[in-house]
Amino acid sequence: MQIGHIPLANRLFVAPMAGVTDRPFRQLCKALGAGYAVSEMVTSRKDLWNSLKTSRRANHEGEPGPIAVQIAGTEAQMMAEAALYNVDRGAQIIDINMGCPAKKVCNKWAGSALMQDEALAVEIAAAVVQACAPRNVPVTLKMRTGWCQQHKNAVALARQFENVGIQMLTVHGRTREQGYKGQAEYDTIAAVKAAVNVPVVANGDITSPEKARDVLAATGADAIMIGRAAQGRPWIFREIGHFLATGEHLAPPLVAELRRLLLDHLHDHYSLYGELTGVRSARKHIAWYLRALPGGEALRQHINTIEDCTTQWQAVADYLDALAQQMDRLPARSDVDAEPEEQEGMAA
Repeated sequence: MQIGHIPLANRLFVAPMAGVTDRPFRQLCKALGAGYAVSEMVTSRKDLWNSLKTSRRANHEGEPGPIAVQIAGTEAQMMAEAALYNVDRGAQIIDINMGCPAKKVCNKWAGSALMQDEALAVEIAAAVVQACAPRNVPVTLKMRTGWCQQHKNAVALARQFENVGIQMLTVHGRTREQGYKGQAEYDTIAAVKAAVNVPVVANGDITSPEKARDVLAATGADAIMIGRAAQGRPWIFREIGHFLATGEHLAPPLVAELRRLLLDHLHDHYSLYGELTGVRSARKHIAWYLRALPGGEALRQHINTIEDCTTQWQAVADYLDALAQQMDRLPARSDVDAEPEEQEGMAA
């Protein structure tokens, strides 16, 4: 599979998640079997481009390609300028966000709110494509099935997006009205796939190898995108890849491997965010990794009281050393252990 002229390693994608899909997390998921990862959302507002938060989100140092950056906004010209700003900083693919349901995004008429104004949505897509074409940078787009149950317009928009040059479409199988509640549906994704010739990616509630297989079969999608199920379980990509290739399940990771992965992830995380922000923003990652493990909740509560990176790292290392004395491998996880699908928010 490829996006425009850019080949991808496989059809297992990491979803853009605000506060999660930073460079260390993207690199980890790619190392564990993801073929493609999209960055956290970057705003189209110029006055925020030089903020520390945006500069971290636009950091791709040492990251293996292709580098994909998601942008969000409401004005076509600003979105075109934001696309070029990120291309100048290493982006090889630009993704337009029309899928985020967060109120702070939709209240500004960005994200999935744009699906209510089809003319504006298509104008934005066309402007970004036109800006990126001279740089030979493909443009993709992520959206929902529609704004609400009574107004599912993903198929109609997909045709228009293809016509203006969008080269891949990702569809989350919920309306904006649903947020992340209820069940994702895949009939609309299948209809989008049938309506266009560009690759289509299925997103929503994919939490296990079996679910990945079933969603691919139900939608005919070219790829799947996984969000919150990868939080604390980045090896889900290699599990799905192995299952799709062989029909067999991989054994859960060894505790020794989890120790290496998590401690290396924390080092990378601290290096990006620094001491003060790093120790706090790492807490959620630690909690996700350990939520289903013996004593994990007690450690999470202790971690939340620690204010320096060295002590935090050592506490995790000590816990995993003790866990290795109790078991060789992590316990097998079921669908019900996984979190709901990803929540995206506006970058600043």
